[in-house]
Amino acid sequence: MGRKWNNIKEKKAQKDKNTSRIYARFGKEIYVAAKSGEPDPESNQALRLTLEKAKTYSVPRHIIDKAIEKAKGGGEENYDHLRYEGFGPSGSMIIVDALTNNVNRTASDLRAAFGKNGGNMGVSGSVTYMFDHTATFAFEGDDPDAVLESLMEQDVDVRDIVDQDGLIVVYAEPDQFAQVQEALKQYGVTDFEVAEFEMLPQNEVTLSADDQAQFEKLIDAIEELEDVQNVFHNVELTD
Repeated sequence: MGRKWNNIKEKKAQKDKNTSRIYARFGKEIYVAAKSGEPDPESNQALRLTLEKAKTYSVPRHIIDKAIEKAKGGGEENYDHLRYEGFGPSGSMIIVDALTNNVNRTASDLRAAFGKNGGNMGVSGSVTYMFDHTATFAFEGDDPDAVLESLMEQDVDVRDIVDQDGLIVVYAEPDQFAQVQEALKQYGVTDFEVAEFEMLPQNEVTLSADDQAQFEKLIDAIEELEDVQNVFHNVELTD
């Protein structure tokens, strides 16, 4: 469970830095979700899930409203969801999810970020087979057994539940996201530290100090790109 927990810690740390960039990414993601169907979370599951995720990052209401109003107004911007795969120092693996209105720009920027920071792009499927697509929830608590019992009573299946440093972390099948989240709310969870889809590595790797420094530089360069929405990797970062 080490890598999974590190992943949660990374998500929590992201909330405390680069908030303007995070908000900009959510504005784009909310707009795309709202435009994909009715701009109403009650009837648009994609929008509802995106808003739930935005809530965990404390995205301001005016950013959410602006994105939805833009979709209601028939915004002409069209975005493509793209996934890129690559390698960092010592064969470390990286998955990059992007939302872009210019595929050539995104590919070029990513190729440059990898190439200038000790990495290289891979072909489709070269990395993802080593990761599991997972619905992940984390919230304050200290009794995972009680959570599991509640989920079982509601006839909800999950992959795993762990307790770590004051948080309970629940892993579930991606197609069970809405069902699990609703069941957790019925249990009494009102605030989620994490409520989103993850690509979790089946195996983690530990890098040397020099390689980790290079790896972190690579990840920072990727995350700075305007089209990048999420970055997943299989490195257990050490302090």
